[in-house]
Amino acid sequence: MIVKFTVRADQGEPSGFDRGDIVCSGPLGEASSVGQVPDQGMMLYLSVPELLDSLAGLLTRRSVSASFAAIDSSFRLDFRTTRKTITVKGGSGPVAHVSHAELAEAVLSAAEELASRHLAPPHPEHHASDDYLAALKRFQLVTAPIREPK
Repeated sequence: MIVKFTVRADQGEPSGFDRGDIVCSGPLGEASSVGQVPDQGMMLYLSVPELLDSLAGLLTRRSVSASFAAIDSSFRLDFRTTRKTITVKGGSGPVAHVSHAELAEAVLSAAEELASRHLAPPHPEHHASDDYLAALKRFQLVTAPIREPK
């Protein structure tokens, strides 16, 4: 499964409220906010921490399902776990059946890439970047024992 977060171009001065998109693709399909009518772009730096936090309970097996609804968008992802796999579903249907480790790695890699490309160093006036980086650190701690060694 592949997860990608992208910031939309031509938004002027970078801000914590920049709009962006999520694409989640797997062997069963794709869930994407790109090119949807109506527009499903979201406040990316506020939405990704929501996704990370919503997956924490699922990945630590404290819950059997999680739903993510993007900020300022109708885009959503649903996750349901069984003993060995997690079903990832978007608005148009299933995307993938993945292991806990595979989901953790895919989402963490996308979140770390977004942070390194767009939030390093964080702008002191953009509090959304502080929240993003804090959520990323929490997710790294949650996923460390789950992820498969490279």
